[in-house]
Order: sequence, then structure tokens, then C-alpha cells
Amino acid sequence: MNIETALKEAMNIAGAVGAALVDYDSGMSLGTIGGGDWLNLEVAAAGNTEVVRSKQRVMSALKLNDEIEDILITLHRQYHLIRLLTPSARGESKLFLYLVLDRERANLALARHSLRAIEADLTV
Repeated sequence: MNIETALKEAMNIAGAVGAALVDYDSGMSLGTIGGGDWLNLEVAAAGNTEVVRSKQRVMSALKLNDEIEDILITLHRQYHLIRLLTPSARGESKLFLYLVLDRERANLALARHSLRAIEADLTV
């Protein structure tokens, strides 16, 4: 599936408010959907790039021989889920799927499972 289709699929996840595909080398989003006046996905994409980079620096400093699967940020009313795309499936590109969920309507386990399935079918 292409980027547009993948983002539409992400918005079909229960509780989805917005989604983006982000290049964390540049901080630029390759595509966004949803959001609105109170959720600027371009700003969120750039900010979450720093979250990913910071976690990778810590993992490197700790000499952890592992890869980040996803990062969860919980707020009182929202979940922010960052799913790093596996390098083996995407070559050397450094991408992540970013999904914002309304906490009252979302099922976190199902959202993680759905993002994993979207990642598996995504062609960039």
C-alpha cells in the first residue's frame, strides 16, 4: 500500500485523531491525515523526531544491541504512538508512523497491532 492508503488505514483505527509518516533524519513528514486546529501534525512530527533521536542516543550510550519497536507517550486524554519502520523492510530510510489516539475511544493493544499490519503492507 502507498503512503496515502496507509494513513487512511491508520485513521480507521478506533480512536484515531491524526496520523503521519515521518522521516526522522530530516524531521519532515511524508504525509499527514487528520489533526485539526488543536493538533498540528507537522509540528508534532518534527517534535517527535527529537524523541526518536534522543532514545536512539540513549540506547547507543547504553550499548543496547536492540531496535526500537515503538514509543508510547500517554497523556490524560490521548495516546501518542510512534512506530519505527523496520530498516530491513525499508532499506536505509529512517521512517516512523505517528498516530494520535483519543484515549477514551482507543484500544492501545489493537492500535499497536494495527500499526504493525500497516507497516508490513506499506511501500515507500
